[in-house]
Amino acid sequence: MTLTNSDFKGVKEIVNEAIEENDTLVRKDDIKHLPTKEEFYDREDKIMSELKTVREEITTLSDLNRKVNDHEERIEKVETKLGIQPTI
Repeated sequence: MTLTNSDFKGVKEIVNEAIEENDTLVRKDDIKHLPTKEEFYDREDKIMSELKTVREEITTLSDLNRKVNDHEERIEKVETKLGIQPTI
């Protein structure tokens, strides 16, 4: 038993009706504004490198802040020991 043109038309009509009834299907027009995989991964790589840079800067600044606090404590001790009035 072979399929005829009318059989194919009937199948096509059934498929078209099923697609029309199902609004949840994703079509090319629905996703045309989305980036391609390559664009997405390129953007993610840039974001991750920026995040890494920011984390490194935060670490550097926190170390610097700790050193400044240590110096302030040492200066206060020296001022107290020598009887020098703080300028601030």
